[in-house]
Amino acid sequence: MQSETPLGSVIQGSLSQGLEVRLHPNVLVEDMRVGKFLVVQGRRSRFFCMLTDVVLGTASPRILANPPDPSNTFLQDVLAGSGTYGTISLSPMLMFTPTEDAAENRKSAKTKGKNQPVANTNAVELLPVKTIPSHFSQAYDASEHDFRAVFGWEDDPHRRNFSIGQPIDMDVPICIDLDRFVERSNGVFGKSGTGKSFLTRLLLSGIIRKRAAVNLIFDMHSEYGWEATCEGKQFSTVKGLRQLFPGQVQIFTLDPASTQRRGVRDAQDLFISYDQIEVEDLMLVRGELNLSEASLENAIILRNEFGKHWISRLMAMTNEEIQEFCEVKMGSKSSIMALQRKLTRLDDLKYLRQTCPHNYVNQVLEALEAGQHVVVEFGSQSNMLSYMLATNIIARRIHASYVHKAERFLQSKNPSDRPHPLVITIEEAHRFLDSATVRQTIFGTIAREMRKYFVTLLVVDQRPSGIDNEVMSQVGTRITALLNDEKDIEAIFTGVSGGQALRSVLAKLDSKQQALVLGHAVPMPVVVRTRPYNAQFYAEIGDRDWSHTPDDEVLLAAQAAKADLGF
Repeated sequence: MQSETPLGSVIQGSLSQGLEVRLHPNVLVEDMRVGKFLVVQGRRSRFFCMLTDVVLGTASPRILANPPDPSNTFLQDVLAGSGTYGTISLSPMLMFTPTEDAAENRKSAKTKGKNQPVANTNAVELLPVKTIPSHFSQAYDASEHDFRAVFGWEDDPHRRNFSIGQPIDMDVPICIDLDRFVERSNGVFGKSGTGKSFLTRLLLSGIIRKRAAVNLIFDMHSEYGWEATCEGKQFSTVKGLRQLFPGQVQIFTLDPASTQRRGVRDAQDLFISYDQIEVEDLMLVRGELNLSEASLENAIILRNEFGKHWISRLMAMTNEEIQEFCEVKMGSKSSIMALQRKLTRLDDLKYLRQTCPHNYVNQVLEALEAGQHVVVEFGSQSNMLSYMLATNIIARRIHASYVHKAERFLQSKNPSDRPHPLVITIEEAHRFLDSATVRQTIFGTIAREMRKYFVTLLVVDQRPSGIDNEVMSQVGTRITALLNDEKDIEAIFTGVSGGQALRSVLAKLDSKQQALVLGHAVPMPVVVRTRPYNAQFYAEIGDRDWSHTPDDEVLLAAQAAKADLGF
């Protein structure tokens, strides 16, 4: 169907409820799909709209009471368009108000016999919708010019645009503005099996390629840094970020043996000492360790007495020493003994040491300061206790360093003191950001601060309803694959104007390679067929041929890293 062919006429509507369009007789109702984009041409402005519902109507209830026989196609054709018809519901998202140059182009197009004005992407002012088109305004398929006017193009020299996919019925790139994307915390949501990891890998590749920020990725299941498997009947793998960008990505591992088994030969070990664990870290994992409020209160007493070595001192204390300590410091013997007993579970975490020869977290920070992107792999240490404890410890120290740098930059105003914007990626985000623990985690602090200290979050989760409402309202851009649970769907639209009209769109997404994108990084909500993360994508971002063996990949990565370091 050509974009200059009108699809239907506006017959009623309101600014709050959207528009109702009656389809012309020659338009097939089955071509109208929820999530499709249409343009309604008003007298002054063009309205870019999303299709949110499709309805069948009849001019008389007699047709419903006595429908034509299925074999009587002649009568069906006679009724089509007059007695029976289709209507679609449109939600206007943006107004195109052409400038004088565009108006001249429109007049010129009309004199040439065209009914639909041609969009001039260089002379279009995008405005929020504050009115609606008049009765009988015509609706059209959105053209490639319309999409480019709204979403731009990937090679725009003035913006860091990155193509995340295409509309569901056109082959036109849909771009997000990465500069706006990294300004705020963002989320990738969807139920299990909908491709959240591929979407996240796609976004991280765009940030790295366009140099929009540096990334710190807490890779719970070891699927972002190095080669990972894809779902499907046949076994296949996709490249990790280290293989795509060997000179820009470093891998740190909390489980060196697991990383070596997977063939990652240039990862750096990462260990954490007991003296780096704060009481606030234990508050986050109190559920996993089954810690009572009394145990945590006594942990504070121990910390105040022994300083950063309080855990090592506690684990070495005998019952008599605990009794003596409680008598002097007004502690509870039973609570401290319970705390001592439950903290023995920390011995199972391979990355924890009594003491470390040096501060491994500082190595991560130095890599980020040098503009490197860091992937922290957990290997076999991917249980929730291990993941939550390590991410909170590492992120808290890196955030503290960024606060110090941001304050120094605000004082000096020297561009060389400006920190690299940092995006921290966490999985199972509802574990860190639920209402009960959000005040106790560094991630809740980062989400509320937004870009104040140049640190934002990229949260990946299948249960957005588990995330605190205040935090969800601060999520700038939400990229959402299929969700079925009503509470999860409702959580996606927390703080979103007009979210009710989009609920049906989200519920009708395909289970694979479709997502609803809305928020700060896009001018308007859009349903996309997500960009495939495959050999074609590798070639588009300038990567080498995917025919190399794993040994070839390691060798080439090492050579590239040496070249970047000037060797």
